[in-house]
Amino acid sequence: MTTTLRDKINQVADSTSRMVLATSVDGCSSCASVFFARDGGDFLFFTFNPTRKARQIAFNPRVQMTIWPAGEDGIRGLRVDGNCFRIRQAEEIKLAREKILAVTDAFQQYMDDEFLNANGVTGYYRVKPTQITHIDFYAEAQFETLDFPENDLPALAQAVSAAKNRLLLWLQAVRAPFFTATLVPVLLGATIARGDLSEAGMVDAWNWQLFWLVVVGAVAAHAGTNLANDYGDHVTGNDAANRVPSPFNGGSRMIQAGLLAPWKVLLATILCFAVTIAIGLTLNQQLAGSYFAATPLLYIGIAGCFLGASYTLGPYRLGYHGMGEAAIAIGFGPVIVLGTHYVLSTPVPGVWNWVPALLASIPVAVFVVLIVWINQFQDVPADRLVDKCNWVVRCAAMQDGTVRYERPLELYRLLGYFGFGFVVLLGVAGVFDAGLGTLYALLALMPLPLLLYANRLGASWLQDWNQDDADRQRLPYLLLKVNAITIGIHFSTGLLLVLAYTLRTPY
Repeated sequence: MTTTLRDKINQVADSTSRMVLATSVDGCSSCASVFFARDGGDFLFFTFNPTRKARQIAFNPRVQMTIWPAGEDGIRGLRVDGNCFRIRQAEEIKLAREKILAVTDAFQQYMDDEFLNANGVTGYYRVKPTQITHIDFYAEAQFETLDFPENDLPALAQAVSAAKNRLLLWLQAVRAPFFTATLVPVLLGATIARGDLSEAGMVDAWNWQLFWLVVVGAVAAHAGTNLANDYGDHVTGNDAANRVPSPFNGGSRMIQAGLLAPWKVLLATILCFAVTIAIGLTLNQQLAGSYFAATPLLYIGIAGCFLGASYTLGPYRLGYHGMGEAAIAIGFGPVIVLGTHYVLSTPVPGVWNWVPALLASIPVAVFVVLIVWINQFQDVPADRLVDKCNWVVRCAAMQDGTVRYERPLELYRLLGYFGFGFVVLLGVAGVFDAGLGTLYALLALMPLPLLLYANRLGASWLQDWNQDDADRQRLPYLLLKVNAITIGIHFSTGLLLVLAYTLRTPY
């Protein structure tokens, strides 16, 4: 009986359970040896979603695999090109699990781990081949190819998917969801400036074009800061040493996951700050008649770019020498609020009234530091390894090789209380002098229960951490709820301050 090409392919594929899987994104390639099972003509495998190959598949489903018969040296085998997708439907996951366990039980303990499953760490994947090449150097026809056009996407669909994935990749690289840390102080500075215009009877002088230029410039600076942070922590090995990365710590992982080449991250950093500088100089020219006029905006802009770029970039990395927290507080508090306020309130005649904007920026600065502070908890082991001496590292003691978080957690509480205490001062000061605050600022006390809740969660987490039999590989992930709540405290308090200063001056 004549052996067909499909029979040859099945003979090789059914004779082994291992393959080498190759993935690639943005010129960064990766390969891994994995167990596989077959489901009809498809290939199934299990892996961990944070791995390099899984991260790359999420942005580029085109993969290539090599398979060779067990016991042979690779002269005869298969080269499989196809599209790979993470399996998400419960029934399909169950099927994939059963088929993979029939091949190997090496990963069963992870497959059955409720914690890993609940946190999306484990994953099952399906490869639908688009082309399989049977390779046999002993045969007359050494290369025989079988195509599966039904498994391929139309060209337009591939183009749309590639464009969408490229956009999502860069949004993750700049950590766009955290831009709230920039938008809140911009809105606060803009609101106070609009109030000043209204009090001067010049509300018609409000300029939306200037406002949007400020927004774009501030967001570009934030993006540049995040990218600079990723590149700097890559150069020092900090992110590579981090074994417990999460959406809140350990950077974007673009470089570590092979999603962006380091030089592209550095180039994007430069471009983002170039956008900020160009917008800042343009605003300076519009307001003062010269790009390099010695205005407060010029000095504020220089300070902001310096703080953002030098947080983890050399020659003197602020975040590595205990100055990172102060840099973040100044950059995402007074720098943005005062810069925004100056640009949008310049039509008001007389001397720039910067005091109200500066005072209002203090709680925002405190709460953005609170975010960074709690996010650094999970980073302590990696930070210690590369001598990144931020203040959480400095405050955390070591006992029998275990990090002790008592002091950092206590300082987290004190910072939070200080932030809300300053909100109270703004409200009380507003009763006596509207130039110092507003009674409506007391509305920004509404998120205080969130801080109390975060404190309780942190105390419970610390108790678990200090247990002799604590699972310190998993416990860092149990702190993620506190990380998320802290972001909520900053965002909600900031927006309520915006509302307070809006109510202060009716338009």
